[in-house]
Amino acid sequence: MSSHSSHTPDTDKLDELVAEADTGKRAPKGRIAIALLFFLPLCWSLFQLWIGSPLPSQFGFGFINDTQSRALHLAFAVSLAFLAFPAFSNSPSHRIPWLDYALAVVGAFCASYLFLFNDALATRPGLPTTMDLLVACVGLMLTLEAARRSLGPPLMIVAIVFLLYVFFGDASWLPEILRWKGASIEKAMTHMWLTTEGVFGIALGVSSGFVFLFVLFGALLNQAGAGNYFIQVAFALLGHMRGGPAKAAVLSSAMTGLISGSSIANVVTTGTFTIPLMKKVGFSPEKAGAVEVSSSVNGVIMPPVMGAVAFLMVEYVGISYIEVVKHAFLPATISYIALLYIVHLEALKADMRGLPRSTPARTWQMALLRSGIILSSTMILAGALYYLVSAIKWVLGDWSSIGLLLLIVVGYFSLLYISAKSKDLNMSDTDGEIMKLPVFADIYRAGLYYLVPLVLLIWFLMVERKSPGLSAFWACMLMAFILVTQKPLKAFFRGQSNLTGQLKQGVWDLIEGLNTGARNMIGIGVATATAGVIVGTVTLTGVGQVMAEFIELLSGGVLIIMLLMVALISLILGMGLPTTANYIVVSSLMAGVVVELGAQSGLIVPLIAVHMFVFYFGIMADVTPPVGLASFAAAAVSGGDPIKTGFTAFFYSMRTALLPFLFIFNTDLLLIDVTWWEGIVVFVVSLAAMLVFAAATQGYFFARSKLWESALLLLVAFTLFRPGFWLDQVIPPYQQYQGAELMSYIDQHPQMENVRLSVEGENLDGRWIERMVDLPLTTSGDATERLFDGAGLELRNEDNRVYIDQLAFGGIAEQRKLDFDWEITGFEIENQRPAKEWFFIPAFLLVLWIIRRQKKRLTD
Repeated sequence: MSSHSSHTPDTDKLDELVAEADTGKRAPKGRIAIALLFFLPLCWSLFQLWIGSPLPSQFGFGFINDTQSRALHLAFAVSLAFLAFPAFSNSPSHRIPWLDYALAVVGAFCASYLFLFNDALATRPGLPTTMDLLVACVGLMLTLEAARRSLGPPLMIVAIVFLLYVFFGDASWLPEILRWKGASIEKAMTHMWLTTEGVFGIALGVSSGFVFLFVLFGALLNQAGAGNYFIQVAFALLGHMRGGPAKAAVLSSAMTGLISGSSIANVVTTGTFTIPLMKKVGFSPEKAGAVEVSSSVNGVIMPPVMGAVAFLMVEYVGISYIEVVKHAFLPATISYIALLYIVHLEALKADMRGLPRSTPARTWQMALLRSGIILSSTMILAGALYYLVSAIKWVLGDWSSIGLLLLIVVGYFSLLYISAKSKDLNMSDTDGEIMKLPVFADIYRAGLYYLVPLVLLIWFLMVERKSPGLSAFWACMLMAFILVTQKPLKAFFRGQSNLTGQLKQGVWDLIEGLNTGARNMIGIGVATATAGVIVGTVTLTGVGQVMAEFIELLSGGVLIIMLLMVALISLILGMGLPTTANYIVVSSLMAGVVVELGAQSGLIVPLIAVHMFVFYFGIMADVTPPVGLASFAAAAVSGGDPIKTGFTAFFYSMRTALLPFLFIFNTDLLLIDVTWWEGIVVFVVSLAAMLVFAAATQGYFFARSKLWESALLLLVAFTLFRPGFWLDQVIPPYQQYQGAELMSYIDQHPQMENVRLSVEGENLDGRWIERMVDLPLTTSGDATERLFDGAGLELRNEDNRVYIDQLAFGGIAEQRKLDFDWEITGFEIENQRPAKEWFFIPAFLLVLWIIRRQKKRLTD
């Protein structure tokens, strides 16, 4: 962003850092090269808007299927990777070598092969020609090279290791547990390139269908000035508090994280403004950088976009987008509030002050009243908007789309008119002395109209339940209209005369936004394609099962050791990978491991909780040395030591690392099977637990904590997060029964709605499986009918032992991967126990006692 130009002496270095990570550092001077790097991204954005729009299906023109759109999406990404990213650090950045032109053309041809020869390939499935195999081999190599250029070596190396496993998985030098039969070139290349199992799989489909439009929306919103607006609002709200700039950094990163999928871009965008101000109020360079890193990485776990992972989860977990957002919202919010609290504790420890106010300080009662008025006003406005839209639909019927369009335009014009009365926002110069903070009442009006596209996007996603792709398309179209019109309309409302010049500037802003959005997608497009190699390897070789056996062997079947190992492997696999590729890799390899080994230990975990577990640890790699890319970016801004910044950021991020374990043991945190009032209780208690945990790890609560006080606070945090642990020690959660008693027990309890079965048996691969499954029952009929109607399971009794006799095709039992002739060794029935929440009482009493002791120490 050009508005940062005066903030740090190393702006060029920072711009280069972002370019290396996101848009490509090559800035050629030749006309042909400039034109290519201008028009290709522009064409890519226009192509994605076309296929994302409802127009092709309405007009019957320009309609292409998913496989073809994925092929063209990758063709743009690969060709731009060769044109925009130099091969090596010493390669020319002011011109494009002829070899790169050639690689871009060949790469684009190989990637678009499925588009160009779609009909011919459909006539010979599984029978590739020599040309097919040649294109697949060359295309795969060029995709790996494009990944190396745009993302660095880590993802390419991981993909190559998996490819080697495909071809040499039967080698005698491999441990027997890791071996498989191996594959020929023909089989492997067909699987990886000519079908939708590998490179052109779900991940690239999500990148093409959803992710591009969301990244484009973020780029257009940023081009319009929304990123700057969010930062200024955060400073106006929080800058006066203790350690205010750090708190503002957390809040602004949360808001910019909503529209950005890159933690590195978050760090540099907000960090060039926030880090120097944090240093001014007393933070060391390393701590200032660490706060920015922690808050920027958290932006990736914040719905609705989650660094594009939300859309991948929809496909991989098989639940709706609304469900993904619901499950992810609470932990992300708690994590952000806890980071604000950590910053507050750091400020208290160092006795820091905030930046000077522009207005007199209010009493806490007035501040609370004002916050209540703003919150209630927002809720009233949201309710009024909902009923207004409903009324328009009811009155206008088939013509309601025109009425809604007029409502959006009128809303935009009205808010823009209000904004035009305020001055345009410019970043303050952080090198100079800041005399006063901006006044929130002045700041918030200046960008109110930015809320219109955000409200439209959320409305389509949450209320209308439109697809993410269509929602993002309409949001992008509105942003395009705003970019073109905001400057001339502001000039008109202010009575200025240069309307034509402002309109031209608006059109140019739109073109730049379209260009930037596409260039931001180069790395993501290539990453999802390369990650498809890993997914393809998993489906071709069954290596996921091998990983489960390997971890089970090393952990000795101990659940907590298994989870720690999965967390560590996810962290290692995520090093140096962009968020989307990171999630694809860790979920493909690790999610199944947690499900299977958890079931063997009697822990039945919802699939979304498992995916959130591996995703959280995957993104921690952006923080953790030695490859913490976000930490290096923050250190470049702060002038601090990158390794020390990374370790400090990891220490701050421990609260984020704690959350995934809670997903597994306490799924209430993901709002799974809880009512709305239970959700409120879960939020309050979990937030209290996280704040207590932060206080324990920081060694400061109301005063500096003694070691035993920190230990007690950790105990309290554990109790609030997992009250069921203590209850389990007193009364077991389940009563155990023998498998032979199952049918008679079900007959005696007609109201039972589900049963937990312990099963064991040999699978098709000859492996002995032991696991726990939770199966539903119907409430009518005898035990045999209730099991078959509810779970699709039919049993037989032999020598007082119970075996699976039949599985209904597509039934719940088959979906849970049960098999014929497996034995039902036992079953568990939930015990009637007092509520686990009773343990909250002693935990809160203990906190109050520690607070009293610390406050007494302060006054003595």
